[in-house]
Amino acid sequence: MSWIVVVPFAAWAVVRLSGFEPDWPWVPVVAYTPYAVGGALAGLLLACALRKWAAGTVALVSVLAMTPVVLPRALTDGNPEAKGPALRVLAANLLVGRADTEELMALVARMRPDVLTLQEYTPDAERRLKEAGLADTLPHAVTHPLNGVGGSAVYARYPLKGEKMIKVGPFGQARAWLTHPEGARVEIVSVHPCAPKRIGRQPCWQGGLEALPRGGDALRVLAGDFNATLDHLPMRDLLAAGYRDAADVMGRGFQATWPQQGSLNRTPRVTIDHVLADSRMAVREFQVLSLKKTDHHPVFAELRLP
Repeated sequence: MSWIVVVPFAAWAVVRLSGFEPDWPWVPVVAYTPYAVGGALAGLLLACALRKWAAGTVALVSVLAMTPVVLPRALTDGNPEAKGPALRVLAANLLVGRADTEELMALVARMRPDVLTLQEYTPDAERRLKEAGLADTLPHAVTHPLNGVGGSAVYARYPLKGEKMIKVGPFGQARAWLTHPEGARVEIVSVHPCAPKRIGRQPCWQGGLEALPRGGDALRVLAGDFNATLDHLPMRDLLAAGYRDAADVMGRGFQATWPQQGSLNRTPRVTIDHVLADSRMAVREFQVLSLKKTDHHPVFAELRLP
């Protein structure tokens, strides 16, 4: 019986640490790696209770192998000596434009973002936000409203210059260059690749993440619904290319962002909404927030530019 519990999590550890990412169903499943560590620990305790020392050894190795992968998410990291101006970033998935406009406006008033990125941004959502006065607070915008899940937008307190939207499959990712009053230029992307829910969707999902900008001297912030956790290989590649995850930096990498409590209650909760900041930026604050009528938690980060 102990082997039945131990073997799946041992195999999980091998694949997760291999640097190879199989297709479906692994891509959706690997998001639950923090739960797998708990499963491996349960297998270790069961094997010890049954005095199955061989199974216990395998379980112990699995726990020791995966713990260094996930534990740092609960520990704060240091920051570079970034002494430039602050940049406050808020990101929200609107669930096909259904999210509560009044509550989103209250979040904007309370969090005072300099940048707001929106996903699943529809023409109706654009109309409601305009009527609610979003432009009074964030007067600059690069918007690509679409019916369905593919719309995307960037709103900002400071001037924006739009770039061609990143489009892979039906999902769009708005991008723009922000010019800060103190002179810094920062590329902002409202991130939303395809969701890897079933076989055949992974090329669209992977392509959407691989199309995100990286490299060069430009400062960048990627914020939104990545449909990926820090256990997915494309996310690890992004981090290796010079980004840091704001939640991970602040020791809040286990705070789940999807689904919100009350929506999809049978689905284990995972962390797929992120603010990725250029590694030259300092992260001063990170919060997971709430918004009615959507399945995602908005996320907020305060960054400091170099």
